[in-house]
Amino acid sequence: MPELPDVEGFRRVLAEHTGEPIASVSVLDPGVLRGVTARRLSTALRGRRFEEPHRHGKWLLAPAQGPVVLLHFGMTGSLTWHRPDEPRHRHDRVVWELPDGELRYRDMRKLQGVHLTATAREADETLATLGPDALDLSRDDLAAALTHHRGRLKTTLTDQAVIAGLGNLLTDEICWRARINPLRPARDLTAPDVTTLHRAMRRVLHDSIKAARVPPRRTWLTGARDTPAPTCPRCGTPLESRRLSGRRTVWCPQCQPDGT
Repeated sequence: MPELPDVEGFRRVLAEHTGEPIASVSVLDPGVLRGVTARRLSTALRGRRFEEPHRHGKWLLAPAQGPVVLLHFGMTGSLTWHRPDEPRHRHDRVVWELPDGELRYRDMRKLQGVHLTATAREADETLATLGPDALDLSRDDLAAALTHHRGRLKTTLTDQAVIAGLGNLLTDEICWRARINPLRPARDLTAPDVTTLHRAMRRVLHDSIKAARVPPRRTWLTGARDTPAPTCPRCGTPLESRRLSGRRTVWCPQCQPDGT
């Protein structure tokens, strides 16, 4: 599931091809278009050039000399660069053809998709309900966000209206690093808890961005959670899990006590 580090990786892919003219736009599956037709998407972008893209949470914004393409990758999406002669994948949905190759938006499940706004202002309005980007969040911002929410910590951190960019893997990893149980009420965290959580968030985000994903390293919770009999990489205790707001939540009962 693409989260902030994955989308930052997609942003870097697109950034490598800014300034190149868009020869054509091929919509192979209009089922991923949101609020725009294939014809309008093609007409608005053909002949223009992508400018420096930016990311907010799990959204990628690609300005193109006026219009802005907004990409959301849902649970299975990606943006990749390919040679023109490379066969297309059956889940490639939209292709931007540039002079030396193609940018391909691929998504198996099509839960989100491709949006288009006429201006940067409209793009900002489209994302107005999002909280601050997790990478830009200060310790005090995090404290304020947690204080004003009654839900559990995991649910609060993954609420995109509260903090943009954190998903299932990142949130469990951050809580594990901070030794805080994800089932605790968010507003019950102490000031030292918030400081520890913020430091863990910064560390996990920076390390994940380098890998353009949440890396499944053997020293990370992410590397252990899906093994047949998962144990904590830190203390060896069998991991516990449960569904929380539809998400599988994983923690170590020894390192992250209480709140269960």
